[in-house]
Amino acid sequence: MKPDWDKLMTEFNGNAKVVVGDVDCTAAGKPLCDSNGVKGFPTIKHGDPANLEDYNGGRDFAALLKFAQGLKPVCSPANIDLCDAEGRANIEQIQAMSVADLNAAIEAGETKMADAETLFKTELAKLQASYEKLNSDKDATIAAVKASGLGLMKSVAASKKAAHDEL
Repeated sequence: MKPDWDKLMTEFNGNAKVVVGDVDCTAAGKPLCDSNGVKGFPTIKHGDPANLEDYNGGRDFAALLKFAQGLKPVCSPANIDLCDAEGRANIEQIQAMSVADLNAAIEAGETKMADAETLFKTELAKLQASYEKLNSDKDATIAAVKASGLGLMKSVAASKKAAHDEL
């Protein structure tokens, strides 16, 4: 994918409306990646830099180019003229908030997301432990059945069937 991405960056180099770039999330870009929910690589995000969204389309040059060519400015505080009545009202309502109230609302939202992530990880760990126990129990049961002579029983049954078929 990297060669296609580099080609896309070249294609949009100098474009005033669309910026295509990349960030090394293992180095100096790690804080940016962490704050935008990047968990795996490569991750493609798009949209308002303050509110990036996940890209889930194709990863080849043709798909990336088609998507990038279709990008347009979206309703945001910087482009309020692009908003419908509801979008404009939402932005104006948020803009009317004090900085303290806005920061508290952002923190509350981020806390909810962090709590959801923590719950997910906790429950996933429980599922993983349950899976490992079930798998271990299954393996032990299979080993015990095989050790009890199942293979020999199958051999004797096949031998009896062959003897019966000869009659």
